[in-house]
Amino acid sequence: MNCQSQYLFVYGTLLNEQNEFGNYLEKNCEFIGNGKFQGILFDVGDFPGAIENLEEELWVHGKVYELKNFEMVIPILDTYEGFGEGEEIPNLFIRKHINIILPDKALICWAYLYNRPTNGFRKILSGIYKV
Repeated sequence: MNCQSQYLFVYGTLLNEQNEFGNYLEKNCEFIGNGKFQGILFDVGDFPGAIENLEEELWVHGKVYELKNFEMVIPILDTYEGFGEGEEIPNLFIRKHINIILPDKALICWAYLYNRPTNGFRKILSGIYKV
């Protein structure tokens, strides 16, 4: 049994089924529900970047998926998110376990969090990325 979390929280371009990787996620994972975590969502250009932040009363909203095949799906998404060996340093995103609040429970999920300075980027105060 794999001890890795089998859940993934997405909040940005992966929400878009027209996106090649969003479509891949939809086909290879099971949608669990809508969720959120306490943090800040930034508009960093062609995509959003989220960071955890417990000081401000802001939330990042997205969807939780169950990864049916972690070893197959995660390496593909890591490359898409610019995370891991062989990627630009510092990595654009880091993959980290975070606590996600769903309407009926909380889950520990993997999430790709922005890993570069956010100075000058506009906060998306609603916490919702419009795909």
